Amino acid sequence: MSTRMDIYEILEYLPHRYPFLLIDRVLSCEPGKDIVALKNVTINEPFFGGHFPHHPVMPGVLVIEAMAQTAAILSFKTLGTKPDKNSVYYFVGIDEARFKKPVSAGDQLIFKVTLLRRSRGLWKFSATAEVDGQIAAEAVVMCTIRDL
Repeated sequence: MSTRMDIYEILEYLPHRYPFLLIDRVLSCEPGKDIVALKNVTINEPFFGGHFPHHPVMPGVLVIEAMAQTAAILSFKTLGTKPDKNSVYYFVGIDEARFKKPVSAGDQLIFKVTLLRRSRGLWKFSATAEVDGQIAAEAVVMCTIRDL
């Protein structure tokens, strides 16, 4: 079953808040398989003032972070649960990260994340970030859920 999510439901699945919440909408989610989410990149983003004032570009590390946030939603949807104050979802690894084109104000980022493997509490995903159908970034990301 494919599930769409608005920002209010996303807030139930991610502990992140402004300025670090980097997902605006989930377009589809098939628990145990994959998810597609989006972020509207605006000139009002707090990082654009310093990165770079003469040519605003979204930092690549934030694009990767948004992929991990998308993966977190897929993890919780797969588990059929929501995060709580007694646990935290950690981003634990990045492999094969590549940046293919800069992301600028006015772009709409589409994140496509596929679950590759889940073993002993470690989740591994293949992730891409696209703008206008072209890959802006791609990576394999690993995450885990830990009790506090």
